[in-house]
Amino acid sequence: MTSQLFVHSARAESGKEWTTYGGDQANTRYSALDLINTNNVKNLKVAWAFPLGVLEGQETTPLVVGGTMYVTSPRGPKYVFALDAKTGAVKWRYAPEMPADIAAAVCCGLVNRGVAYASGKVFVGRLDGMLVALDAGSGKELWKAKVADYKAGDDITSPPTIVKNLVVIGYAGGEYATRGAITAFDQESGKQVWRTYTIPGAGEPGNDSWPSSDIAMRGGADAWLVGSYDPQLNLIYYGTSNPAPWAAHARGTDSSDYGKYTNLHSSSTLALDADTGKIVWTFQQTPYDAWDYDGVNEKVLTDLTIGGNTVPVLMSADRNGFFYVLNRKTGKLLSAAPFVHVNWAKGIDADGRPVEDPEKRPRKDIWARDVCPSFYGGKNFPPVSYSSQTHLVYIPTFNICMDEVGRETGEPKKGIFFLGTEFDAGKYGPGGNGGEFVAWDPLEKKKVWGVKEPKPFVGGALSTAGGLVFYGNMDGEVKALDAKSGEVLWRFQTGSGVNQGPVTYEVDGKQYIAVASGRLVGPPGFMGETGKKLLSSTMEGATLFVFELPN
Repeated sequence: MTSQLFVHSARAESGKEWTTYGGDQANTRYSALDLINTNNVKNLKVAWAFPLGVLEGQETTPLVVGGTMYVTSPRGPKYVFALDAKTGAVKWRYAPEMPADIAAAVCCGLVNRGVAYASGKVFVGRLDGMLVALDAGSGKELWKAKVADYKAGDDITSPPTIVKNLVVIGYAGGEYATRGAITAFDQESGKQVWRTYTIPGAGEPGNDSWPSSDIAMRGGADAWLVGSYDPQLNLIYYGTSNPAPWAAHARGTDSSDYGKYTNLHSSSTLALDADTGKIVWTFQQTPYDAWDYDGVNEKVLTDLTIGGNTVPVLMSADRNGFFYVLNRKTGKLLSAAPFVHVNWAKGIDADGRPVEDPEKRPRKDIWARDVCPSFYGGKNFPPVSYSSQTHLVYIPTFNICMDEVGRETGEPKKGIFFLGTEFDAGKYGPGGNGGEFVAWDPLEKKKVWGVKEPKPFVGGALSTAGGLVFYGNMDGEVKALDAKSGEVLWRFQTGSGVNQGPVTYEVDGKQYIAVASGRLVGPPGFMGETGKKLLSSTMEGATLFVFELPN
């Protein structure tokens, strides 16, 4: 069985330019460029470096359009820069005035993952819950639209999704008593076109999967990462976060026998009609989630040959530790297999439901010990890459387990954490390594090779037609590997942690690799003493590095 190239116009975007977060609308992070390849990658050197201006976790993905690079800094973003993609020279800088209290209700770091681009406009979501359109040539603010209430914890950390004449965006907030939504705006005017709430309201199908409508309306399920788009099916795909509060006893039976209390549509994958926002199908990876297993991880679209038939699929390495392959037209489960050490569930049944180990479900005042993976997940936000050349998915994984217990939640308060749990998430899993960079075969449902990393928070992936895959780690290294064998062919020390995936582009016949360096600040803070040791072992950073081959 072999995979087939998912062909549509968006796939060309991962050629000489990098015009969207995932490289293309299918979120493959694969580039057809091959000027840098397995034979010469050892010669890579720094072409230029640019200071991003803020010491915070750097999670940005630069875009490159028409010879200009658009890149963001954290804390707002504090800056959006337009740079000459060849030299790093600044063309313009957007520095918005942000409310003084934007940090008060942000869960996990004041990060920004980048911008979106369409029709001469740059679109950026902000921590104050605003979506802004900028003129791509000058940086002038063209319009601003309110997406969410940041004071309630609904902030924006990820770029929107471009779909025809729309710009579509979700927001964060699963750690607060909020209700998730995905909203589409007109690119030209900034007017709202549609808004779809991710939790069914009173009288809507699925509302009875919550104990009451009041509980549902504060139930989280936020779409805080990025979307994918299939123009042939006209479907937008987003994942949703954990339900709120984390403590499951407040949302159902407080047992693995949860019955109808699945808490739709939390920890799920949604397919939405691009024109109306109507939910066409939904698949819930973790019903009645008690572990903070957000289902937000990016949805990668391709076509696979299964049983002799070409099938349009959606692939996702989920926080719950299972790698899912769904039919992206219907939402039908095709396969699900663990890609990391998993013990909270024994597998996924034919209906797509996890077969839980009840002892690994945290309950009110009853600890679940050594649950794997932890709430960081088998994979978190650092993106995977799917190579059309090797037909492998490259996954930055965690090897972290946890103890967790449910506690009394109290009444929810605006902008205050709504968790109702205690936890110890500083427990390394089997083997004692913090993470692993894994090459995964989605058809054979198995790991082909892996590179173990001593520390967690392994950076995102980029694969190329040059036979390479790139990623970074918390120790500050960015590496190039042979995509088939996993052999390390090149490495460079950036001085701080590399979290986000690199990108690649071509200008004037030369290929470049770009990656942001600046270790995470927020997420390690949930690891207690282990997190403190991790943070003290690496320096803060705020530098965009761009690499090239010598002339």
